[in-house]
Amino acid sequence: MTAGRSRTRARQVSAAGLLLVLASAGAACGSTQAAATAEAARTKTSWREPAAYSYTLRAESQVLAGEFRVRVEHGRVTEVTGVDEDSRRQAREVFDRVPTIGSLLDRLDRAVAEHADRAEARYAADGRPLRISLDWDTNAIDDEADYRIDAYRPASG
Repeated sequence: MTAGRSRTRARQVSAAGLLLVLASAGAACGSTQAAATAEAARTKTSWREPAAYSYTLRAESQVLAGEFRVRVEHGRVTEVTGVDEDSRRQAREVFDRVPTIGSLLDRLDRAVAEHADRAEARYAADGRPLRISLDWDTNAIDDEADYRIDAYRPASG
């Protein structure tokens, strides 16, 4: 009876190991495919970052986390307003790390070029990004970043 349990347990361990290997291989193929998809979508977009615009950024990263209203003028972030108390504090403390949409696209391009495990983007009909998700190494902690872009308005004039 004990020998039967040992063989069953060994088969379970072998099957679990095989599933882990297959899942890892699938994840690697998926991340490569996702990176290629993000790159292809980016190169096909016709959207060009205007010199002046505003947008709402919902960021989840090690450096920046919260919801911010961002104003960009002459291609630089000129105003950041946090939506809640924690975001307002962060806006004061890490103002220089709040990105323009163009710099978010640059991060995406860099992640693709450096073969990050995940570099994904979703785009609006006009080609601007709505969401960018990055994970340089799925085995590392705190290198993930997720950016959602809402309420985009180019400056008039």
